[in-house]
Formats: sequence, structure tokens, C-alpha cells
Amino acid sequence: AARCHRAAIEGRWATTMRFYAGPRLLIIDEVGYLPLPAEAAAALFQVVSQRYLRGSIALTTNLGIASWGRIFDDPTVAAAMLDRLLHRSVVFNIDGDSYRMRVHQARAEHLRKAVVAPSSR
Repeated sequence: AARCHRAAIEGRWATTMRFYAGPRLLIIDEVGYLPLPAEAAAALFQVVSQRYLRGSIALTTNLGIASWGRIFDDPTVAAAMLDRLLHRSVVFNIDGDSYRMRVHQARAEHLRKAVVAPSSR
């Protein structure tokens, strides 16, 4: 979103839109990880809108759909984007512990057991 916004400011919007509209699959990772200013949200909406029914989008987020109005700081933009994203889509809702944290959690559990368990010596 920030790249799109910057491209619009620098007069490279058409080139940037061709870049994002071109691939058969566009992956947008971690939507909502950082808040988006209104201009960046509008730019991301334009990308989604240009790809609507023309190319696939895989999108990841750790926030529910109900939070999107807050993420984009504009419920109208969020609703319009969701309308396009959810039409003819497949949604995978994955609930569970962080995949990245499993090694850390396993190590912590191992250390906890080592401290609690009596020594065999």
C-alpha cells in the first residue's frame, strides 16, 4: 500500500498499476499488521479494484473482517474492498498458536521440564 501511495505522489501510478495488475496471482501479506493512512488504503483499494475479476489475490491478515474499518481508517473503503475480495472467493480461517513461536515454545517447555524434574544423578 505504501508503494502504491508513493507511486501516485511521484507520478508513476500507471506503471505501478500495470505491475500489480499483471501477475496471475498477487499475494498481499499481513494486511492490518500496520495501520494504513487513508491515502495508502485508497491506493490499495485501487489495486484490488483493478484486479477484481481479472486476477487472483491471496491475502493474509491476523485480523477479522469486522476490524477492517479500523485498519483502513475508513469503513466505506473497507466495505468496498471486502466486497470485491470476498465475491467469488475462498476464505481460510486458521485459528491457533503462532507457527513461528512453536520452536520457542518447545524449547521453553523442555527447559521448564528440566528445571522441575529431579536430576537423575
